[in-house]
Amino acid sequence: MSDKEIEFDFFEEPSTRESAAVERPAARRGPRRPAGPPSGITPLLRLVGLIAFAILLVVLLVFWVQSCRGASKKSTYSSYMDRASSVAADSASVGNQLNTLLTTRGLKQADLQTRLNGLAQQQQQIVNTAESIDPPGRLRSQHQDLVEALQFRVSGLRGLADAFRRTSTLKDADTAGRLLAAQAKRLDTSDVVWDDRFKDPSKGVLRSQNIGGVRVPDSNFVKNPDLATSDSMKAVWERIRGSAVAKPTSGGVHGTGIESVKVLPSGQELTTDSSTTIVVKPELAFEVAVKNSGDSQEVSIPVTLTIQKTPRAIVRSEKIDFINPGEIKTVTFRNLGQPPFGNKTSVAIDVKPVPNEKSKTNNSAQYPVFFSFTNP
Repeated sequence: MSDKEIEFDFFEEPSTRESAAVERPAARRGPRRPAGPPSGITPLLRLVGLIAFAILLVVLLVFWVQSCRGASKKSTYSSYMDRASSVAADSASVGNQLNTLLTTRGLKQADLQTRLNGLAQQQQQIVNTAESIDPPGRLRSQHQDLVEALQFRVSGLRGLADAFRRTSTLKDADTAGRLLAAQAKRLDTSDVVWDDRFKDPSKGVLRSQNIGGVRVPDSNFVKNPDLATSDSMKAVWERIRGSAVAKPTSGGVHGTGIESVKVLPSGQELTTDSSTTIVVKPELAFEVAVKNSGDSQEVSIPVTLTIQKTPRAIVRSEKIDFINPGEIKTVTFRNLGQPPFGNKTSVAIDVKPVPNEKSKTNNSAQYPVFFSFTNP
């Protein structure tokens, strides 16, 4: 073999292989897909999502049902208390009428008995209305106590009418006073039953049920507890009978007078002899003490306070329902507005004379004062 052949053979074979490699078509690839979760995880995630959504729906449904139940429960209690409030107000109105009746001048015993029986009938109708109310289950016991309180008022009114009838021929005023006070105590008891066995326990039920914004009504039948005492009822009996038994000469001496005038809350006592500097506070008030200096019970006594001020004076009025012989009662004047500052002025008190009052010198007085923001 010649050298040329050897050279030819050596270079020829690689050339052929390179040509073959160039002529082989390149493999085509499409766009690469993103890597997904391993097979079998996607259905599990979907199941977990559906379960979470179902739980959310159940929770929302529970909250909605509870909210509806809570609103319905509050509405039930609120509706009941609205009806109880109406009954309470009607009964308190009868109590106001009784207070007015027992403190009316010149009332005859026969008229008193008739009007007491009329008030008892009004109160019985209120009892009937209360008995027709259907309370929520947790307030059934309290509602029965509400009805009982109202029934005490019926029996007290009827008892008073009967006691006035039975004592019409008595000559002992002390005995009459005790008999009348025993009946009046039933009326006082009704207020205790209302507070202790209806109002306060009902508030407890509302708290235990997480019910807010529902008011439990109050109902005060006896406007002045002092009227239910033996001494007060004795004086009422004497006054209504015209004091024919104890004092046939029209009840003896009649009269009232000013005992003292104090500034609240400081307790300063005003005097007519010299000026008093009054430091004005938001709770400024005046307390006027009035004494019955006569021999008979006096009723419906107006008391007026006047603070001189330009251009218009401050005028307030209160009333003493009744006051027994020798007794001292106070009336308090509040919400006076802004008094005049800087200049000297006066506080005037006037107690209206009672019928047949002869000496009226101590029924009115003027007290010089200075109103100040600070102590001098």
